[in-house]
Amino acid sequence: MYDILTIGRSSIDLYANDIGAAFPDIESFGAFVGGCPTNISVGVQRLGLRAALLTAVGEDPVGEFLLKFLKDEGVETRFIPCKPEHRTSAVVLGVEPPDRFPLIYYRDNCADIELTIDDVLAAPIAESRAVLISGTGLSKEPSRSATLYAAEKARSVGCRVFLDLDFRADQWHDPRAFGVVVRSALRYIDIAIGTEEEIKAATLTDLSQLTIEHSQISNPTIEGDMANAIETLLGAAPGPEALIVKRGIEGADVHLVSDDVIHAAPFPVEVYNTLGAGDAFASGFIYGNLSGWDWEKSARLGNATGAIVVTRHGCANFMPTMPEVDEFVAERGGW
Repeated sequence: MYDILTIGRSSIDLYANDIGAAFPDIESFGAFVGGCPTNISVGVQRLGLRAALLTAVGEDPVGEFLLKFLKDEGVETRFIPCKPEHRTSAVVLGVEPPDRFPLIYYRDNCADIELTIDDVLAAPIAESRAVLISGTGLSKEPSRSATLYAAEKARSVGCRVFLDLDFRADQWHDPRAFGVVVRSALRYIDIAIGTEEEIKAATLTDLSQLTIEHSQISNPTIEGDMANAIETLLGAAPGPEALIVKRGIEGADVHLVSDDVIHAAPFPVEVYNTLGAGDAFASGFIYGNLSGWDWEKSARLGNATGAIVVTRHGCANFMPTMPEVDEFVAERGGW
């Protein structure tokens, strides 16, 4: 029995070792593991849940690198297929705190976007308490149909279904398609998690509202009314019971379908690297939610795990354990 099955992208993440250097001046990189559902699987496993991961790797040394790390972490990997004609994904990332973190995806012919319905049928959905899907898994076929099928199947057997919006504009042929597909998936979702930009992207219909800088191509700025975006996503029938808004240094808000809003206060820290903080938040929130914690405490745990990771160098490799979280929170006055 697994507490959660996470589904979607995985990658080798090459993080700049030269902190603060402009991208052309980087001299070396550290090799870590990344990808939204992969990071979350490691994050919840380190906190104490039992996690399985459904992604895909190529028949290459990078895939071996990922699988070894995941096995060492205790994440269940036996449902991860190998796609011999495709490559394990990669991401290259610069670190220029406090607010510049350029990243470049290498996902042409990547393995995880080749997940199929057959791969989902072989995965332990019925043996899991919850399933998490992510936005990038919906960006292309055959992964799109496989991801939707996984959510549909999970809902039919009584699993709780989480959606991490995970909007990466450069992974979509048209950024407006992200919203179209996400809105069609809401009928299967219990809890959705995203930033303000991701939530506005999920309701985007006008590309004039979208601004993408070259150095931040997968993290665009989107104009629009946040209140209307939240109302649209929670107004889907059927749809999620809660929408969790990650607000960085301002903490997090839990918007319920009842129109109640619950604020979770942040844990201020000095930012080293924001990349991976959102996945760390999701890990903490999901741990709390599946452990029976209330909305505020679950989101506070997400704030704590996210705050810890922004002080560290990367994503999956730097997710905190529960003793680390307890110490961090205690030093800042407790829950």
